[in-house]
Amino acid sequence: MRDILNALQRLQAITKQLRDPVNGCQWDRQQTFASLKSYTLEETYEVLDAIDKQDMDELKKELGDLLFHIVFYADLAQEQGSFNFDEICLSVVDKLVYRHPHIFTEKKNEKTNWEQLKQKERDQKAQYSLLDDIPQAIPALMQAEKIQKRCASVGFDWHDIKTVLDKVKEEIGEVEQELERTKQDPQKIEEELGDLLFATVNLARHLKVKSELCLQQANKKFTRRFQQVESILKQKNLSLIDATLEQMEDAWQSVKQLEQIKLNSEVNKND
Repeated sequence: MRDILNALQRLQAITKQLRDPVNGCQWDRQQTFASLKSYTLEETYEVLDAIDKQDMDELKKELGDLLFHIVFYADLAQEQGSFNFDEICLSVVDKLVYRHPHIFTEKKNEKTNWEQLKQKERDQKAQYSLLDDIPQAIPALMQAEKIQKRCASVGFDWHDIKTVLDKVKEEIGEVEQELERTKQDPQKIEEELGDLLFATVNLARHLKVKSELCLQQANKKFTRRFQQVESILKQKNLSLIDATLEQMEDAWQSVKQLEQIKLNSEVNKND
């Protein structure tokens, strides 16, 4: 435990040294809460990428980068007299204890009502809407899921998968209607596409899958297949610029067929 504390204290000391007004790093001295936002988001996704790759050594490094950001924010806040690193730790300790009364109090047999506890926290912050404290900066798919889960907690939700699927089909129909208009309204098309995405997130939630992760996997699959299309075209001495859409589509279908053959082979091997 002492070694861990020493390591954390060293990280805090290095952070302060980097932000020293005289002998520190110019880039670190110039950073603010706002300027660090995009870097923190990037570090978070790098942590998730390391988890997906099951690369523990890389995960250790990426978690270190993310921890550095937390220490950096704490140093910024301490300079402004707002809070310090210890107070960050205490705030999460208090929250964990408060949200787990069945663990940390005598009410060990009582089932914790998460939404009631969170609503009390919102009331204390004068956030009286059920949706007040949903972060605006998180990815839109994750935000949509949080909104839907929050509403579902008070019964405002579809109760069977068919109605959810019907809603997705309805939204597709409304997009089609907008596209069929003689004079298309880009703003209205954008609105209908947004409704379709929101309904699709709802479908994913009811199927108990994360829409953000689904899209990430779809992105990876598309990237993998497209890179194989590039390889096939290269073998035919064709560049992407020179190849026709038909040639690219033929290569795409070849990639899908090869994937299916490989999948069937693995299934037969396991049988």
